[in-house]
Amino acid sequence: MSARLKSSLFVAAYLRRAMAEGAFAALRQRGSEEAGAIFVKIDHLDGTAALYGPAPQSLITEDDGVRRFVRITPPGATPLDAETRLQREFRFDPDLWVIEAEDRQGRHFLDLAEES
Repeated sequence: MSARLKSSLFVAAYLRRAMAEGAFAALRQRGSEEAGAIFVKIDHLDGTAALYGPAPQSLITEDDGVRRFVRITPPGATPLDAETRLQREFRFDPDLWVIEAEDRQGRHFLDLAEES
């Protein structure tokens, strides 16, 4: 089992990378410093948005220490759809992290889990 990067360090690195790539990104909600779940909401600035969250353990084939994510909202979801789902997640786990980003290209800058 390999050590995973603290949530706070992952978030800081994510924000820096998104900004370096020309996207706008900001921390909306600070969660547990050590191991809080991280959710990323991407506004495509065209009336659609995507929400990404932690991949279920069943989709992680090896523990390489990399945080893996899955898209939670379907393609074509609106920012309101993403926000509604995010609020459900927050009621379940109020200690989560939320990053909001805006990118017309829809780039998420995340390592996605392979869904079979």
